[in-house]
Amino acid sequence: MQLFLMRHGEAGFDAPSDRERKLTDIGRIHTCFMANWLAKQVSHFDLVIVSPYLRAQQTWQEVSKHLSDPRKWLVLDDVTPSGDAKMTVDIVLAYAEQYKADNVLVIAHMPILGFMVSELVAGIEPPLFATSAVAHIDMHGHHSSFVAMTAPHQVIV
Repeated sequence: MQLFLMRHGEAGFDAPSDRERKLTDIGRIHTCFMANWLAKQVSHFDLVIVSPYLRAQQTWQEVSKHLSDPRKWLVLDDVTPSGDAKMTVDIVLAYAEQYKADNVLVIAHMPILGFMVSELVAGIEPPLFATSAVAHIDMHGHHSSFVAMTAPHQVIV
């Protein structure tokens, strides 16, 4: 299975709550860059899991414009900034197994994304994700390897 963990695009702070923060214009642009990059990496996603927070939902809206429709996409309350990484990894992997997903995209937040990488790949410290950045993890059975972290400034437009 190929697992892609994406941080939401840049979001503003002018919102009634953290849950309601919206993408900025630059957040939408960077997300578009990364969506184009993702489309070159993967022909389709079997499963897409998105945080319920507005900025993650808006990130998925932008990304989905550049990809074919996934077989299944769902909103998962566990992929919020303060979610439990181990439990979230277990849930994501269970959904991936349930839907027989070969290519999975998770759109979420820091710090949970960094901790998810540490849960998935033995011996790796939690990486920092720039906004709109994507970590690629190659999973074969019980063995996972960290392939790469790609951020908007690394993508040629």
